[in-house]
Amino acid sequence: MPRYEDYEQKTEQILQPILAEHSYELVDVEFVKEGSNKYLRAYIDKPGGITIDDCELVSRTLSDRLDEMDFIEEAYILEVSSPGLGRPLKKEKDFARSLGAEVEIRCFRPVDKQKEFRGILKAYDAATVTIEEDEETERILERSNLALIRLAFDF
Repeated sequence: MPRYEDYEQKTEQILQPILAEHSYELVDVEFVKEGSNKYLRAYIDKPGGITIDDCELVSRTLSDRLDEMDFIEEAYILEVSSPGLGRPLKKEKDFARSLGAEVEIRCFRPVDKQKEFRGILKAYDAATVTIEEDEETERILERSNLALIRLAFDF
């Protein structure tokens, strides 16, 4: 397992009891390099949305636990935040919750000469997602070709 994935998994294990105590949901954890900095990011949510106070509470508790366990060997910046409006669908519960909602999809490789799709999430399984692009068109896309799938939003 790559080192970054190990950091993410261990951080998730630390976060679960912290979040459960406050009825928050873990959306995702990522350890990424951007420019010369490395970031450990935790995305959390709750019904009604996450506030800055929620993020601060989790960040302080998580930071203390990470310092105690000291398993990340390199310098990083810790960030705890809401997943935002364009929340990505990554886990089974994300797909289940989003059935019937409008999603945006970006593919790694073109499908019928296009890489971006938008439609209502109708079905999913381990290998595919099905969206209804309009009343007459359903499209089945291979999950292995999805670079991103997230809830759509309009301004």
